[in-house]
Amino acid sequence: MALPPIIRLLRPKQWIKNGFVAAPLFFTPDKVNAASLLDVLAGFAVFCMVASAVYCLNDLRDAEADRNHPVKKDRPIASGAISPATAMVLMALLLAGGAALGAWRVPVILWVVGAYFATNIAYTLHLKHIAILDVLTVAFGFVLRVEAGALIIDIEPSAWILIVTGLLALFIALAKRRDDIVRDLDAVHRKSLDGYTLPFLDGSLMAVLSTLLVSYLIFTTDQAVMARLDSEQLYFTGPFVIAGVLRYLQLTLVYERSGSPTDLVYRDLGLQLSVAGWLATFVWLLYL
Repeated sequence: MALPPIIRLLRPKQWIKNGFVAAPLFFTPDKVNAASLLDVLAGFAVFCMVASAVYCLNDLRDAEADRNHPVKKDRPIASGAISPATAMVLMALLLAGGAALGAWRVPVILWVVGAYFATNIAYTLHLKHIAILDVLTVAFGFVLRVEAGALIIDIEPSAWILIVTGLLALFIALAKRRDDIVRDLDAVHRKSLDGYTLPFLDGSLMAVLSTLLVSYLIFTTDQAVMARLDSEQLYFTGPFVIAGVLRYLQLTLVYERSGSPTDLVYRDLGLQLSVAGWLATFVWLLYL
């Protein structure tokens, strides 16, 4: 059954990305308590509201181009299911709600949320049309989520968690651009595609993937990290990360289905098993 247009405009499926706000708390067991869980949940909600406001702005600005896209033509504004005026009111309400909740429960992250919103405005208005800068901006948004999560529980985020998060997001963003090229989309749909070719994207994916895996393995064997997390078996999580990124690479290069990263996470059993195995192993190492 199709979701109501106003719900589709908010893109609730995309909210899973905001789960990165919880990463610092997950990796800091001694900070886990009812208050911190509620604060992190509030931070998650703030990012969801602000992100949905950005989606409203993006769809308002891109409505004409979306009408020429094989999939995006069905978006609520492009299809006429929601008027531009309604979308603008909804965007204002989401921003006001996010600001109010943030100021009430987690004021410490307001500057990060502001940076996230400003970055996404720049992305929507200009940066998404510039090859390389577009994917770097997407990756930066994930790093900001982790930074916000660290501020909520009052810790200094590990350099490794920021590096691995940024590289993972960059890898996924590059895979999405590759899908655009494979589907024969051109600069009419996304101007930045003029700056990409399949050989360039394939080479970039390999470079980022290599760096990501090496960084993660260094993270799991770093003496300071093992001491902070009180475990010398963090490398047990490595196989799940390797399996997950290789599965994503297979979906990208072999099956050419990397157009919607969130859809892949929701639907692909291989990715789900990799994430579940990774989470279960960390829970065992850190909490049991």
